[in-house]
Amino acid sequence: MSGDGDAARGSTPAGSPAGTSVNIARVQRRRKIAVLAFSVVVLALVLVTHSAAGSNTAWHETVDIAGAALIVLCILGRTWTSIYIAGSKRRLVVDIGPYSLVRNPLYVFSAIGAAGVGLTTGSVAIGGLLGLATLLIFHIVILSEENFLGERFPAEYADYTARVGRWIPKFSAWRDEKWVSTRPANIVTTFRDTCLFLLAVPAFELVEHLQDSGILPVLFSLP
Repeated sequence: MSGDGDAARGSTPAGSPAGTSVNIARVQRRRKIAVLAFSVVVLALVLVTHSAAGSNTAWHETVDIAGAALIVLCILGRTWTSIYIAGSKRRLVVDIGPYSLVRNPLYVFSAIGAAGVGLTTGSVAIGGLLGLATLLIFHIVILSEENFLGERFPAEYADYTARVGRWIPKFSAWRDEKWVSTRPANIVTTFRDTCLFLLAVPAFELVEHLQDSGILPVLFSLP
């Protein structure tokens, strides 16, 4: 999952200690390493796992379509969210648009995309596993990001966390502004990078073909 984390919505005030920015950068590097390692493990699992429903059943196709729909939702959601944080240096904490509903919309949409990737294997179990594991990885990162934001913007961020949930959206809290400052290049980058999720569709179709042909062994069947 590429792009800046949700902590990017806070800009570091002039005169802030440089070490704080280094720390949050380190957190983001660890996040990317953790996601990469997790992706390798998942790929290894998928190579030897098959949907218990079979490859050419109505259930399998329905799960596939649901997975593709979640991936599209992830792409649109992360791109929409990036509009609000790409130019966030004019404010301390962004609390409008998707950030008025939930504190970590980038991570929420990434978890949705991960679940979608899992569903494109035809297995609901793998989709659920990917979604929950992604939430766990990001939850650990979020705790560090919240410490960073709480230290840099104590009053503003405390008020924000009291109003907006970490993971569960509160749609009645929606608020927006007529204009936002943004960076088109960052939005394009987020859209482009998130589109890589779509590669899961042909990749897992190829894996299924190799499994059905007997080229790849099937060690597990999951619902």
